[in-house]
Amino acid sequence: MAELLWQKPGVAVDAQIQRFLAGDDVILDREFFLHDIAASTAHAEGLQRIGILSGDELEGLKRELSRLADDFRSGAFVLDERYEDCHSAIEARLTERLGDAGRKIHTGRSRNDQILVATRLWLKEKLARVAQLSRETAKIALDRAAAERDLPIPGYTHIQRAVVSSAGMWWAGWAEAFIDDAIRAADTLALVDCNPLGTAAGYGVNLTLDREHTTAALGFGRMQVSPVYAQLSRGKFELAALEALGSATLDLRRLAWDLSLYTTAEFGFVSLPAQYTTGSSIMPNKRNPDVIELMRATHASVAAARTEIEQLLSLPSGYQRDLQSSKGAIFHGFGRGLAALELLPALLANLEWREDRLRAAIDSGMYATDVAVEAAIAGVPFRDAYRAAAAGADSAGQGRTPEGSLVARTSPGAAADLRLDALQRRWEAL
Repeated sequence: MAELLWQKPGVAVDAQIQRFLAGDDVILDREFFLHDIAASTAHAEGLQRIGILSGDELEGLKRELSRLADDFRSGAFVLDERYEDCHSAIEARLTERLGDAGRKIHTGRSRNDQILVATRLWLKEKLARVAQLSRETAKIALDRAAAERDLPIPGYTHIQRAVVSSAGMWWAGWAEAFIDDAIRAADTLALVDCNPLGTAAGYGVNLTLDREHTTAALGFGRMQVSPVYAQLSRGKFELAALEALGSATLDLRRLAWDLSLYTTAEFGFVSLPAQYTTGSSIMPNKRNPDVIELMRATHASVAAARTEIEQLLSLPSGYQRDLQSSKGAIFHGFGRGLAALELLPALLANLEWREDRLRAAIDSGMYATDVAVEAAIAGVPFRDAYRAAAAGADSAGQGRTPEGSLVARTSPGAAADLRLDALQRRWEAL
């Protein structure tokens, strides 16, 4: 490992303690390395603007930072145990190539400042992807709601057959859910879209740093003004980002549960494309819906990451080393969550309903609510109408069809009035 910036003369670094302090930094920091390079480039520009670097020094630093990024992408440079973290790796490379100019890159910064801005840039990317995938998912659901609006399917409450429903209603529910998920991800992106670069370890520095320049250079929407709040927001913003992701993975989990049930032999309502299933290693007669089962499991990882960060935040104000652990939480939470959401649009676009099984599952009792409401419209008190419909549930379907039930479902948002145009307008506004 290169010499540590903070190492004191005459004090030996204990290797076991250092391994504990570093944790998984060099592994996790591979995820944030390019963002740290981008932030270092902006910081170098800012240092030149206030006279810390000359024009030639800035030109050399930007050239070598760009080369380092290219080497990292190609595999020519590997972030490994030679370095304490991504920041020390960048500084070591610049010093090796540029000497004193490379040593100047850390002026006005702290390692905490560096990882804070790198992870902030990373979170922005991930939240933008959550919003995009939620938007794509909502559009597929909207299109299928329009195309299959009149296809009858059984409607369930308490996992018991309840009323006649429609594929249009099922799809419209997921469309509105993922529109909301897209909005929440975008709103959270707007929250975290603020630049902490230049706040150092939470108290600023005795330099007139050009923070307005670095804010614009890195594409942040605004500058995070208070260095103290920059520290208070670390963990808080990560938690908000995971909550936005969790909004989408919660919906994914419930959708996956529907498909898990609908693909069983007992229901048999849906056929999945073959690539979304796997063969059993011991039972030759079956295919397993492994993809939707692992989708169903994904939210657990997001929730675990959220809990880990929440427990880290029992801290006083100011920077604390505990916050190092937030990197692993967001890496694992978004790694699992986005991987599942990436697969969702194509799955929804290609699943097929089995209409014969859907119709066969609609029994007479599922019209009992229609009978009760019709009696109430005719003037019978609803409690009396309800009791009479319950008593005659076995014959409630006589003379009725699923299509007739759906046509009569005229409350706003129900099968006869899906209001897909309203959902389409919300989607277009995303």
